[in-house]
Order: sequence, then structure tokens, then C-alpha cells
Amino acid sequence: MWGSSSTKQIPDAKIAERSRLLKAFSTSLTPGDSTRYLNASVKDIVTHIESGEWTAVHVVEAYIAQAIVAQEATNCITEVLFEQALKQAKELDEEFTSTKKLRGPFHGVPFSVKDQFDITGFDSTIGFTQWANKPATTNAVLVQHLISLGAIPILKTNVPQTMFSFESSNPLWGRTTNPYNSEFTCGGSSGGEAAVLAMDGAVFGIGSDIGGSLRMPPAYCGIYSLKPSAGRISRKGAASPDPAFEGIKDVVGPLGRSVEDLDLFCRSLFGRDDDFGDHGFVPLPYREVSLPEKLRFGYFVNDGFAKASPANKRAILFTVESLREAGHECVEVEIPDATEAIQIFTALCSADAYRRMTSHLGPDSMESYLSLPVYMSRVPGFLRSIASWIVSTFIGDTKFASLAQATSPKSFGEYSAWVDKRNDYNDRFHDKVWKHYALDGIICPVQAVPQVPNGGATDLLPIAVGTALFNVVNSPCGVIPVTHVNGKKDQLTDEWTDPKKRNGCKLIENQLYSGFMGKRAYYDAEKMDNMPVGIQLVGRRYEDEKVLGMMRVVDEAVKAGNKTKFGPGAFRYRSRTSVAN
Repeated sequence: MWGSSSTKQIPDAKIAERSRLLKAFSTSLTPGDSTRYLNASVKDIVTHIESGEWTAVHVVEAYIAQAIVAQEATNCITEVLFEQALKQAKELDEEFTSTKKLRGPFHGVPFSVKDQFDITGFDSTIGFTQWANKPATTNAVLVQHLISLGAIPILKTNVPQTMFSFESSNPLWGRTTNPYNSEFTCGGSSGGEAAVLAMDGAVFGIGSDIGGSLRMPPAYCGIYSLKPSAGRISRKGAASPDPAFEGIKDVVGPLGRSVEDLDLFCRSLFGRDDDFGDHGFVPLPYREVSLPEKLRFGYFVNDGFAKASPANKRAILFTVESLREAGHECVEVEIPDATEAIQIFTALCSADAYRRMTSHLGPDSMESYLSLPVYMSRVPGFLRSIASWIVSTFIGDTKFASLAQATSPKSFGEYSAWVDKRNDYNDRFHDKVWKHYALDGIICPVQAVPQVPNGGATDLLPIAVGTALFNVVNSPCGVIPVTHVNGKKDQLTDEWTDPKKRNGCKLIENQLYSGFMGKRAYYDAEKMDNMPVGIQLVGRRYEDEKVLGMMRVVDEAVKAGNKTKFGPGAFRYRSRTSVAN
């Protein structure tokens, strides 16, 4: 795996240092003391600190202790910031004792940071061995803003190699697993964030999204998130393997344990000055919105590429039923075939055959989930055409064939033609969905399945269509956990196993629901039993505040008809009690 023994020493040394820092932490807090801190929202923590009942040091200690538990269960942490965090907490306590004034709306609140965001004195390796031991000299703009508002970064979290996958594993830090079941991935690329937050190892976190990285991990792990419209939050100081790529806009946003915490984050960070550091930044402050008493939601369970599994379909229909009972209108909608959206996404991302993105691997071996897209983009054109013809002619899968063809390297003129297609798809989506149905928001699956087993992204990368679609059209999206997989209720029926009842990508749907080339079907309700199922709430471009408002409406509606709860302490409660769905 490694080019030389000296290269192998880099991850060994990083992991050894992480272990040392984890073991060095100690606290006098009892489990009972910690629970009240771990079950608190941002507002709760700040209110209790302001009243003098709690201290920032005790809050930070409680979350550090729980983060260590999360690390032991999932391997979610990369850089350990405990010493600096406790020092900052002590300074905040001393400042408050002296002035009786809070630093800001996040005074004393511990948060986690996706590995790509720079923090002074720590690496931003994003899983590349050759990026190790090169600590940042300044904080990312977003990190600095949060610190100035009183928030305390306590750790950084794991990502996929290149951040272009929904499995968080790499040769430097290893694999991060799902808190609910270690045989499944936590998602990616903000996967470590979702894992630590699901286990209450931080109050909230920060991540990024170019094809679903702020949505798949929260859905897999049972937490909340918001993918804002592009530019609402500064990206300055966020490491990237291809920072100049503009075909699909990379977006920064929050992950958390409640809609309330996400809303407070956006109120505090939207439009916050980044001193012109990020030229894509939109200086648009948070805008108050007044929702109509009766909202009109569109919904769908089949995007035309990958049919939603029984568990995901049930989650959507349960959400729709809950909204109707709350007095809102829900109409089933048809969207322009999502196959075209994932084809556009793939074509733009693969324009240089992923050469710049993978140029940072150095001595590291390529993770298996990158193999198909990378090598497919680099085979000679005539071989790709032959392969596509075989898939189309003998398997009858024109959708996968078109996706394979889209991976070819492109001249500037060819790249521009795909940008035209992206813009045309945007126009048609607006006219045929938003305008035609006169919608406030859209309810849809995050992905066709609730979770993917470890290693599954190698075969199933195209199911990112469920999220990538809304990167193509730059829609703000929220993720809301609504239920858990029921191993008995969510079994496959002939609605999924009968190929005649499908209309999507045959190769992908076969792998999901029938098995393929000797492999069992990836969707297995019994193995996924008790794991969370989230839904995606989509809004119009730059209506981020309205999406947050609608997320609150949806969250309240599904909680009213649901005996399982999500939020602070939900994972710890469920793992103790094994509450049935």
C-alpha cells in the first residue's frame, strides 16, 4: 500500500499523536453532570452560562468526553484540539466573570470542524498523507467568525480521500463508520461531522457540499443539516483538491441536532463580512420571512434514475401524511429526468479526467470508490464507446451508458457545451417544477437507500443523483430525520424486485434491489433495522431562510405523529432503550 517505510511513518505518527492527545484528557464530571450539557441546544447552553448556572469549561469537558466515546465507536476524529479548547473556555469564563457580558450567541458552545477548514496550528490534510505536518497559519474565515462569537472548536473530523465520495475513508486516517451500525458508512464527505454529532460529541458542526456532502451524512446518521445557496457563507480557508473548479459550486453550511441550532447559525453567519477573501461570497444577511399559514409542498419518490427503497418511500409518505394532517397541501410532482442532472454533474466534474483532484495522492493508494469514475474517464474514447454500447445494447441500460460517456475528458468547447446544458436544465426545472406546480418546497429522498454498507460507494456512486441534482440547480436543501428502518415493515416486494416495475438505471437498481454479478442486493431492511431515515426539503434558489422555516414546520409535523424523536441525546437514548419503530 505504501511506497516506502518512511512514507508509512507519516500516518503512524499522526495516529499516535491523536491517541496521545485523546488519552491525556481527564475530567471530574460525572455521567449525570455531563448528560444535562449533552442534551442541551446552543440556546440552552448560552442561557445557562449567562445565568451563572454553568461554565464554559464544564460544557467543553462534557463534550470532549463524549467526543472520545464517538471516536472509539466510529473513528471520526482527525485533529484533536482539546487543550486549546479548554484554554479558550477558561478565558471565556474569566471574561464573563469580569464583564457579565457574553462574547456572542455561541458563548461557550463546543463545535466540530470538517477536516478541510483551516485552524491555526493544525493540519488540513483531507486524507492526503503528503499534506500532513503542514499546519495552517490562520483560521478559515468561518472558523474565525464562530470563535469571535464565542464558539469553541474542539476537534476536526474525517473525510473521504479527495472529498469526492459518500464514504469517509482514506489511507491517512482510515475509515469512519456509522454510529448506529459499524458495518455501514457514516456518509461523506462531511462524514466524520455527522458521526460525532449523532453521538453528541459536539453541539454543531461545519461542513461543505458539492454533490451531497452536507446531506447524505446527516441522513445516514440521523441529524439535521442545511445546504445553503452558493455563496451565503464564506469558503475562504477551506482546503480543496481542486479549488478553482466552478462547474458546480461548492457550498459551506452547518450540521446540527435541531432546526433551531441551524437557524441560529445562519442568523449569525449569513452575509458576515469575509474581507473580500472569497470572491464567490454573497454579502446577503439573514432575512426574516413570514410563511403562509398553508404551505404547498411537492413530493416525489422516484427521480427516474434510482427508485426510492421501501424505507425511504415510507419516510416520504409519512412526512406527506403528517404535513396534510397539519393543514398543508402536498401534491405529487414529476421532475425533469434526474439522469440528465447526474450526467451533467459527472461531465463537468470529470472534464480533466479528475487529474487535478487526484494529483495530491502522492504515495497514497487510490481508494476503491474513486476507481470507477477516475479510470472510466481515462480509458481511450473508443473503449469507452464500446463499453457504453455493450451496456446499452445487451443490458438495455441507456442511462448508465450515457453516464459512462459523460466521463470523457473535454476540451474547453466541450466543457462550455455542458455548462450550457446545466443552464438549460436549470431553466426547465424552474418552469416544469417550481412554476408549473406553484410550490413553496419539495419533499424528496436524500438518496434511494437509507444507508450504504462500508465499501458500497465503489459500486453505487451514481446514487448521489438524489443530492447532486440540487447542486446542479443550486437549490438550498435541508435534511430532517423522520423515522428509523423497520426490518419487517420495510422489506422488498415485487415493486422493487421485478425489473418490469422499474424505470431507472438498470445496473444501479439491480445492485440495490436484486443483486448483481454474484453480489447480494445492497438494500437489506433487516441489516439496516433501527437505522435512521432522513428526508430532503428543497427550496428555491436563495430562499434559504424560507427553507429553514419550512424545515421547522416539517420537523414539528413529523414529531407530532412519531413516537421516535431526534435531537440532542436521541442516539444515546435509542441505543439504551432499543425503542421499536
